[in-house]
Amino acid sequence: MQFIKQFLSEAQEIIANVDNQQIESIIHLLATLRQHEGRLFILGVGGSAANASHAVNDFRKIAGIEAYTPTDNVSELTARTNDEGWATVFSKWLEVSRLKKDDALFIFSVGGGNMENNVSPNLVSALQYAKQIGSKIMGIVGRDGGYTATVADACVIIPTPNPTHTTPHAEAFQAVIWHLIVSHPMLKACQTKWESVR
Repeated sequence: MQFIKQFLSEAQEIIANVDNQQIESIIHLLATLRQHEGRLFILGVGGSAANASHAVNDFRKIAGIEAYTPTDNVSELTARTNDEGWATVFSKWLEVSRLKKDDALFIFSVGGGNMENNVSPNLVSALQYAKQIGSKIMGIVGRDGGYTATVADACVIIPTPNPTHTTPHAEAFQAVIWHLIVSHPMLKACQTKWESVR
């Protein structure tokens, strides 16, 4: 019981301390993206890749934003990893997708990428490519935000009340925050099913 109370207490602390201004900045960037008919590319690895897939659905269905994630296509992902290497799987995918200035990257990551430590180098490479193109960059990341936080136009860094729970809290709060974003009146374009059932 003590562990449960501690874990939930940490979640409360995160909610109390998350940067609301950064969330609002992301909402405004996404509203502009939709207005200019830009596309949203959501990138993540591991649990964050699963979150990216779920978020693509929500941004498309609820917010009416054209969204994609490369990890939805395991055949292409593994072919690129096998043939070209892990570090470039996302940047090469973005090249074929013809990433444009009016498009945006949204990074879901526990650490935000760190080339020096060879952690999520594929995210770093994709971010460098997006900067070169001039696309907007957003992120929901943990720890100190890593490379994502240094280059993003808006980035929510999930507070770390307990370093031994960095990953579960970061990945859980990616979901909390993207659900907040697609539910915001500036972005919500379609009613969700259960809210429409009376």
